[in-house]
Parts: sequence; structure tokens; C-alpha cells
Amino acid sequence: MSIDNTSSVRSRREVLYGLGAGLGSVAMTALLADELAAESADHEQSGSPLAPRAGHLPAKAKNCIFLMMEGGPSHIDTFDPKPELAKRHLQKFVRSGQEKSAMESGTRYYVQSPFEFVKAGQSGADIAANWQHLAEVADELCFYRGCQVDSVNHPTAMYQMNCGNRFGGDPGIGAWVTYGLGSMNQDLPGFIVLPEVSYPQGGAANWSNGYLPAHFQGTPLRPKGSPILDLKPPKGITADHQRANLDLLDRLNRRHFSDHAWHDELSARMTNYELAFRMQMQVPEVLDLSQETKETQQRYGLDQDSTSGFGRKCLLARKLVEKGVRFVQLYHGSWDSHDYIARAHGNLVQSVDQPIAALIADLKERGLLESTLIVWCGEFGRTPDNGIRGGTAYGRDHNPNAMTIWLAGGGCKAGHTIGATDELGMSAVEEVHHVRDLHVTLLRLLGLDDNKLTFYHAGRFKQLSQFGGQVIEPLIA
Repeated sequence: MSIDNTSSVRSRREVLYGLGAGLGSVAMTALLADELAAESADHEQSGSPLAPRAGHLPAKAKNCIFLMMEGGPSHIDTFDPKPELAKRHLQKFVRSGQEKSAMESGTRYYVQSPFEFVKAGQSGADIAANWQHLAEVADELCFYRGCQVDSVNHPTAMYQMNCGNRFGGDPGIGAWVTYGLGSMNQDLPGFIVLPEVSYPQGGAANWSNGYLPAHFQGTPLRPKGSPILDLKPPKGITADHQRANLDLLDRLNRRHFSDHAWHDELSARMTNYELAFRMQMQVPEVLDLSQETKETQQRYGLDQDSTSGFGRKCLLARKLVEKGVRFVQLYHGSWDSHDYIARAHGNLVQSVDQPIAALIADLKERGLLESTLIVWCGEFGRTPDNGIRGGTAYGRDHNPNAMTIWLAGGGCKAGHTIGATDELGMSAVEEVHHVRDLHVTLLRLLGLDDNKLTFYHAGRFKQLSQFGGQVIEPLIA
């Protein structure tokens, strides 16, 4: 899984890899096969590919809750105020040197934010005033305004934010984390996804295992109805019946697997049958939010129509990390506000504000915030301009060059704002980093080195950052 580029003693795999050109690709592949087989054995030595493993570095966080605001939240209307836009409101806008999205057409105008901003907490963080609850935990947040991505379109930007690759097919960040660290609870999946009823742009590939073994893919829970179908056995089927059936199935699968050892999907399926059997004991308790106190349910907004949906996800995320799930990703959308941004973003903020603030406060009270890294982001930011389609139907277009991401807990530099965008919010100008550097930083907080967290596939060692990156040191406490 790793190459130690800093060690004076080269690993066996490094020597083999370096000799690749001289030995020829066929000979090298044969030699590497032994190394990769040993690597797989390391993952399986405890009987579970998700057994907890030590990271490469001392970790500041043990778990991660990733809040993905699909559609591209406007940094200008949430956490990055631009007074200059009020001066230029409805003046003609001319774009230069920027890629246009498919939505852009006609004459464009500067658009001021419809939201007032406040200085929140002792840190004086800039937060739009409609984030009333989040403002109460502002000093737990680290705002980052310097991130940039490559794509102006939703699916490719979503893939890049989640997988490091704009074109899909690569493992999601949660898959990489569980590949590197395993999970602390062998009776639950290590990587759990809480999506919307309608999957995000790009679909399930956003949490795929990609070329990693199938054990590490995200497990989505259904947002409505039973989170997991067929969780309970059919009527009349006892645990002893299930155990006997699984034992028979395991014997047949292992007989087949002995002749087809390269089919990791079969290995994953066998493991998942066993995991599903164990989950029948733990999952009902975890998913039953009615066991939480009335005060806790109200705190997360479960008693209000506007907040109950995302509130359930946030409360469930807290319970999952409490149970030892390594990586939980929550989706909320769509923040793609090309029109009526005051109404659209206003409703969206209302639906997530209280649940997110409750999650942060609840984790802190339980002593879990320090070991849980929370990430809030979209796939890109939005522009300072838009067309006018009548009345106050102002919105914003896609912007890959400026966005706001915030972190909480898990060793981030709470109470700070890192980086900046220009006076119009069009582009990052301070502490500017590509998203690959953000990924490297998140891995570092979890005790993983992106240059060591690699997987040999298609003739080379691959990693989340694609070809390396640097840690954004100012984000780390």
C-alpha cells in the first residue's frame, strides 16, 4: 500500500519497481504479484479486510463526517462577503479568461448578495446572518477560501471533489480512508453514505471503490423507508437457519474462489454476506432514532418539516461515528441556484443550519469532536454575476476558481479563516491550492500520507491526489 520516499532503506517493492524497465514489464509484473499478494494478506490477516490498521503518521482525527452540498453553494452568499458587489450591482459584467458553463448566455450583470453578514463568535468569522445556529459554533470552524477545481460542470466537478479524478472510475475519498485505516467496528461498513432520494450528479460513482478491492466501496443507506432493505430475515427463518445457509454458501464460494482468486468481487461478496449477518444485530439499534431523547431529536430539528430530513442524517452520522464507522458522507442538494438565489439558498440554509450546528455541539459535548473531522463543501463556488430574467430573479453561475470550504474538529485550526478571494469573489488570491492539496491535507489529519497510500493498478501506483500534492499547513492546528 505504500512507498516510503523518505526512508534511507528502500522497500522490496521499490527495488522491484525501479528495476521494471530493465527486467521488462512481464517479469516485473510477476515479481510485483508476490508483493501485492502479501499486501492483500496484510489486509486480511485478522479475518477482515476492514480490520483497523495504524496510519503512516500520528493522527489528529479517527473518523470523518463529510457534508457534501451538491450543486455548488455560493461562497459569496454564505461565508465570503463581497461589499464591492453592492457598489456594482446590476452593472454590466464582462468575463475574461474564464471558462463558461453551459448555463451562461446573454448579457451578464454583477449581482450583490441578498443576505446580510455578521461577525460570529470570538473569532469574528464572516457568516451570512441566516446561518443563525451555525454562528453559535463559529469558533469551532476553520474557513478555507483558497481552494480551486478544474471543472465548471457538475458531474466532473463532483468526481474531482470526491475521487480526485474528473472522469470517474477512481475510488472515493472514503474508500481510500477505509483502505488505509480500516474500520473500528467490524459489524458495520467502514464507509457509509447518506444520499438524497435522487443521487447526486455522477451517481454512485462518487462513493465507488474504483480500482480498490470491492470491500472499500461506500454503503448507501436509503433516505426514506427502511434504510437497508431485507435487514430482517423472512418470517420463520431463525438465526440458526441463516448461519447454516451462510456456512453452506461460504463453502461453495470458497471452492469456486480457490480456482478464481483474481475475482476480488467474489471475495468481497463473501465478506459482505458475513457482514450483513452481523449487521442484523447492530444496525436496528443504530438506525432507530426514536431511542434518542426528545430533547436530542428537537435539537437536530427532527420535529420540523424543514430540518427533519437533514437532521436525521446528522444525528445518524453522530451515532455511526460513535459506533466506530470510519467515514460517513452526507449529501444535500441541490445548491445549483441560477435563479432566485435569495429564496433558493435561503431555503437550503434553513434546512441544514440547525442540524449541522447540533452535530458539532453534540460531538463536542460527547468528547468526540476532537477525534472527528467534519468537512463542509460543494463541488465549486459561484460567480459574482448572472443574467436578468425578470424582477429579482438573480442567481449565480458555476465558478471553479473560488469557493469556501470549512472544517471542524479533527485537528483543524478552529476559529481561523485561511486564504481569500478577490474583491468580487471571482478567484482565490491567497493561500491558493488545487483540490488535490485539500485531499492530501484531509488524509494527513487522519494520519495518512498520500504518497504512501497507493494502489498498484494499470501499470502504476495510484493515489487519491493522482500525482501528488502538498499539505495546506495553515489548516492544521
